[in-house]
Formats: sequence, structure tokens, C-alpha cells
Amino acid sequence: MKTFIEKLPLAVDSSFVARTHRTPLFEVPWHQHIEYELILFTEGGGLSFVGNAVDEFEVDDIFFLGSNLPHTFQKSTEDLITSAVVIHFRDDFWGQEFLNLPESKSVKKLLATSAHGMKITGETKAILKPYIKALESESGFSKIVRLCECLQVLAETKDYTLVSTQQIKALNPHEQRRIDNIFQYTMANFKSPIELTVIANIANMSVPAFCSYFKKRTRKTYLDFVHEIRIGYACKLLLSTQMSILDICYESGFETIANFNRQFLRRKGMTPGKFRKNY
Repeated sequence: MKTFIEKLPLAVDSSFVARTHRTPLFEVPWHQHIEYELILFTEGGGLSFVGNAVDEFEVDDIFFLGSNLPHTFQKSTEDLITSAVVIHFRDDFWGQEFLNLPESKSVKKLLATSAHGMKITGETKAILKPYIKALESESGFSKIVRLCECLQVLAETKDYTLVSTQQIKALNPHEQRRIDNIFQYTMANFKSPIELTVIANIANMSVPAFCSYFKKRTRKTYLDFVHEIRIGYACKLLLSTQMSILDICYESGFETIANFNRQFLRRKGMTPGKFRKNY
């Protein structure tokens, strides 16, 4: 799969997109688009990849993603049914001057914040959920009003975490293909040891050049990136299976239980056992 620039078709009577995507239409590769994206997951779960961040998603999770922020959501197992209500809109769909109105100051700030990706938390998830679901069936001016209600809730809340620390840059097809190849190989092979010489060769670089390039491009080391994918996968196994923690350690690509526990604690602030018990 190659990263692609997604072009989103509009209906004749619509200025923005609001529809449910369900397996197999839910499955899309690493991609980006100029539209802002508000997404509510209604079935399934798996790993989220937004900018340079790896996390998990599950039913009722809500993300708000900025323009051209690369992302994909990969379901945890191949046969899992996954669906989401997805809203795509451009920042000028309501006209060129709307965001320059003094009343739109908070929304303009919200759109700037979304460049890092926002994962909505707390009570705001419950408030937003019916608004987002209603958007798909709304029509006419009510549809715009409903979207504005969503944006107002997002603009006023502090119930969110910023997802990515990656700076969005102008598209460079050559660099994008290189990152795509690194990403896709890692996703396909994270359960096994990944040699730096192999991944550097995929990027057509020497090992030192690759390590420097990846750190500059994502603000993290390649090993940290791999660990994030493995921990995210381990979290899903902890919550959805009865596998032992030792088996999950090896199934997620870790070679020792000590390193698994250390990396899990570093990223989740608790041990795998406590994570399973709490969630």
C-alpha cells in the first residue's frame, strides 16, 4: 500500500461529507487530505496512527484531525468488523471570510490545534456523540448548524489529548513514499525482530543516515516507533483475549518479559497486569 492523497467526493446538495464507513469500506491505508476530519468509531477497534503517534482506538472514541495530517486506523484483527461516522470539511466551505469573523476566533484556534490531532476524552465524548451521529441524516441548513454545534463543543472543551508532535510539512512525493515504505514494512513485521540494516535498506539509506532521517522526520527514534506499535497491539490483546501476559509479550514482538514490562510502564504508566485489571 502506498500513502495517497485522498480526494473526497461531495454530493450535489452538500458542501461537506458526513457518512458512515463500514468494513470493507472502512479499511484505508496511510493517507492524508486537505479536509479536516471528525471521526466517531461505532464498531471494532485497533491501532491509530496519526502523524508520528501510535495509540489505540475503540468504540465511542472520537478524533479530530487537522488538514493534511497523515493518518490511518488499522483494525486489531483481519476479520473484525469496524465502522465509523466520518465528517470531512474544508476550512473555506462556509466562505472565505467566515473564520475571520470575531465570533469565529475560538473555532479558528481549534483548527490550528487540530494540526497535531486531538483525541477527545471525558464527558465531551458523550456530548459530541449524538451530534456527530445526527450529522449523517441532517440536510439543508440544519446540517451546517449541527456541524457548527460540534465545533463549538470542541472549541470550548479541555477534554482532549494532543496526539502527534510531528510538524505538517508541504508534500514531497519522494519523501512520502520513503516514509510509506518504512511504515508498511514495520506494520507487517513488528511481531518479529526488525534489523536496522533491513529497514535502512528499504529506505535506501545507510543505517546512520536512516536513524538520523527518521528521528528528524518523526521526532522519535525508530526503535521507539516500533515499541509504540508493539505496546498498542499488546493492549488490545490484554483487553480482548485471555492470553497470559508472557504469551502477549512474545506475540507482540518483545523478546524478554523484562523489556516488555519496562516499555509498557514507560508508555502507559502502569504494568500490563494493572492495565488489564483497570480496563
